[in-house]
Amino acid sequence: METQHVSVMLQECLESLAIKPTGVYVDGTLGGAGHSGEIGRRLSASGRLIGIDRDEVAIQRAQTHLNNMNLQCGVTIVRDHFSNLRNILHNLQIEHIEGLLLDLGVSSFQLDEAERGFSYMQDGPLDMRMDQRETLTAKEIVNTYSEEELAWLIREYGEEKWAKRIAAFIVKARQLEPVESSSRLVEIIKQAIPAKARKEGPHPAKRTFQAIRMEVNQELQQVDRTLEIAAKSLSPGGRIAVISFHSLEDRLVKNTFKRLSVTCVCPPEFPECRCQHVPLLKLVTRKPLLPSSEEVEHNPRSRSAKLRVAERI
Repeated sequence: METQHVSVMLQECLESLAIKPTGVYVDGTLGGAGHSGEIGRRLSASGRLIGIDRDEVAIQRAQTHLNNMNLQCGVTIVRDHFSNLRNILHNLQIEHIEGLLLDLGVSSFQLDEAERGFSYMQDGPLDMRMDQRETLTAKEIVNTYSEEELAWLIREYGEEKWAKRIAAFIVKARQLEPVESSSRLVEIIKQAIPAKARKEGPHPAKRTFQAIRMEVNQELQQVDRTLEIAAKSLSPGGRIAVISFHSLEDRLVKNTFKRLSVTCVCPPEFPECRCQHVPLLKLVTRKPLLPSSEEVEHNPRSRSAKLRVAERI
């Protein structure tokens, strides 16, 4: 059955981007093209939509979806990572853009296709690669990282308090035979977490799977750099909108926006500002926008979403 793709915080994103019909807009995480399609629908024949994704399957789906919409604007789809935004724009001979959208979550398609290995709810091979051209897989991480590396990874990226115990159980299990499937990894995690703790909060494997996925795809490493490149590429009044799904991502976006919007970089001991520093951005959202209760009810995967927006000065 075809997975139903539901775009998270769609109306909030469209309003936050303040779309200009003749502008150039970049969706750095194209996915199912739900956000992109609606951005493109608001662009005229003089406007341009650029969609970026590293997942070949996502690009094929997005291309079909956008073709079926018969958009007036120009549409360019690029298979790459959003961290290469500068090169992508250079290759397309684009100097300035009016907006960038990043949706940092894993897509419904990726979660629902068991063979991709993203889901702890379905059995599949431990893969989790968003870009099948990459070589590092979840299987390699689970079976080759040291106990200390696994514990750090699960604690830092998954914010899992049982990280050390889960890492120890994984290492013990793989000494008997390699851990090769998502269901086997879930089984090990459940064994590691005490029964009482398993009854509280989300699925016991959620945080560990999140951590491994983020390591496989290097999800945090390039976000701040990309936001700075995007800020420098924006026309005055252009906007960046970023949806994040957990505290590490949100904190990174918040701190990067803050750094790019400070008006003074003088040392604290200076009695008055002498730096004449000019910020790149101003914050549109001091606090993140959250999905409505109606959206969360309709699409439970949106419940942890946070949207932050900044505008080029």
